[in-house]
Amino acid sequence: MAAEEAEPGSQPLAPLARYAGVTRERFLQEIYPLRKPAVLEGIDLGPCTAKWTVDYLSQAVGDKEVKVHVSPVPQMDFLSKNFVYRTLPFDVFVKRAAEAKHAEYFISEDEKYYLRSLGEDPRKDIADLRKQFPLLADDVWIPEYFEKEQLFSTVFRISSAGMQLWTHYDVMDNVLIQVTGKKRVVLYSPRDAPYLYLSGTKSEVLDVNRPDLKRYPLFAKARRYEAVLKAGEVLFIPALWFHNVTSEEFGVGVNVFWKHLPAECYDKTDTYGNKDLAAASRAAQILDRALKTLEELPEEYKDFYGRRMALRIQEKTYSTNYE
Repeated sequence: MAAEEAEPGSQPLAPLARYAGVTRERFLQEIYPLRKPAVLEGIDLGPCTAKWTVDYLSQAVGDKEVKVHVSPVPQMDFLSKNFVYRTLPFDVFVKRAAEAKHAEYFISEDEKYYLRSLGEDPRKDIADLRKQFPLLADDVWIPEYFEKEQLFSTVFRISSAGMQLWTHYDVMDNVLIQVTGKKRVVLYSPRDAPYLYLSGTKSEVLDVNRPDLKRYPLFAKARRYEAVLKAGEVLFIPALWFHNVTSEEFGVGVNVFWKHLPAECYDKTDTYGNKDLAAASRAAQILDRALKTLEELPEEYKDFYGRRMALRIQEKTYSTNYE
């Protein structure tokens, strides 16, 4: 296995392991227990890597309508919502996503497109490649690193070249199968959450390559992992690992999420795989009530008891078992 190397002039990168020809047994015995991201090479993903051209996808899916993100700039901002949602026939969408300049467009001739497949009713239904894109499902052979009953969703993704998604975490383990094109994925450990300026499951630091350290000074402490994911490669992303994804080329991929914890741990209303675990949500609600109660105290007492509470949380919850 080999580690990713930093580009000249970039910040130092922590090593991200690469493994070749990973069987189910090897994944479960050697890679999975480490709880760290890893790039998996040489896996037989089926005919999708050769077949999924723009023309093939257009013909296979046809004019099925899809809801897509459209952004006037490459870097999508979840805070200012600098993108819009639009509905297009799939064959029109995929051709636009593959173009650098557009003869027809919504915002500008160089706008970027991004598809994250959804269930028929996103409020109730989970993304399932076999249901939403049945003619494509048999083309991709999903690495079975989990039991069938653990499978949560199979998410179909298409991105314009240059499109960058914000840094976020998911509560389930997943593999990102890069079928065509190339992605650059920047990752941060769950332990670096205090440095990422979180808003829900997302980081407010949008530009991880040129961060505003005057506004986000603690971000400099976050340890950066990075992988360039080429066509035919697979990235294992353990639950809670933050990731920021840039499509360096027009590309097609499939995310596979699975429940690595008992099913009852997860929010039953979660169709995206990104709602915090049920116990975590309850704990956050209790903490909010506790903090509201502390507001009744004078400043010096609030400071004192707040620090005591923080120490108790640290003593009871912080683990030394992973980085």
